[in-house]
Amino acid sequence: MASRKTSDDRRARIEAMRKADQSRERRNRILTISLSGIVVASLIGFGVYVLEKENDEQDQKVAQAKEPIKDEKTWDAKKLGRTHVKQAVKYPMTPPVGGDHHQAWMNCNGDVYKESIPNENAVHSLEHGAVWVTYNDKAAKADVAKLEKRVKGNQYTLMSPVKDQAGPIMLSAWGKQLTVEKASDSRVEQFFTKYVLGEQTPEKGAACTGGLRS
Repeated sequence: MASRKTSDDRRARIEAMRKADQSRERRNRILTISLSGIVVASLIGFGVYVLEKENDEQDQKVAQAKEPIKDEKTWDAKKLGRTHVKQAVKYPMTPPVGGDHHQAWMNCNGDVYKESIPNENAVHSLEHGAVWVTYNDKAAKADVAKLEKRVKGNQYTLMSPVKDQAGPIMLSAWGKQLTVEKASDSRVEQFFTKYVLGEQTPEKGAACTGGLRS
């Protein structure tokens, strides 16, 4: 009898241990599923947040592009000549914002030129949709460095010095021009947003590589 009782007790303990293991496994599965659900929900929530933020930023850029830029100068884009010429062109504004130009454009794939570049080639870049940043000796070195950083690596932008321009920093697009004192002026970014491949561009999307390098 004692042997049978011991055997029964052993089976009972084994059964209790088995049930405890099963219960522990169920708890672990529930915990794993719950944690996975939390992680997935968090990822989805983060993804929605990022997407909404990107959409908001894009909407803001679109709205900004439609707003007029204070003190911007405008020329009738349709009246600016677009003939390819080999000789130097006398432009009515410095730097020029359009007109007859050389058949070769300046590379404007985020190119920063340390020396002056030919107007006739730069104007061709504007015709393709580029924004040309220029500066003279009145511009602070810190502002020049900041603008170089903004231009470098950004398609349809180029930068060079123009000693005889009126303002320290000027931004030009086809038929458009803005003068600012500081690179931190909010209108600088507005000008980029509005006129890089903007609606004023006669040959929007034409190449900004494969042209003149210097």
